[in-house]
Amino acid sequence: MKKFIKYFKESGQELKKVVWPSREAVISSTKVVLVSTAMIAIFLGLVDFLLLKGVLFVL
Repeated sequence: MKKFIKYFKESGQELKKVVWPSREAVISSTKVVLVSTAMIAIFLGLVDFLLLKGVLFVL
């Protein structure tokens, strides 16, 4: 039980050392992730479409 309590005390101490990002930084990073994800999805959709058309053309 002592190890359990020690773990949570040390975890709390470590969390106090964390430098959390600002709200603006989080919003900016989220925008980058969403735009990147959308661009990759569009690219992969286009590649899939072209490959499908190519396979259907051959058959």
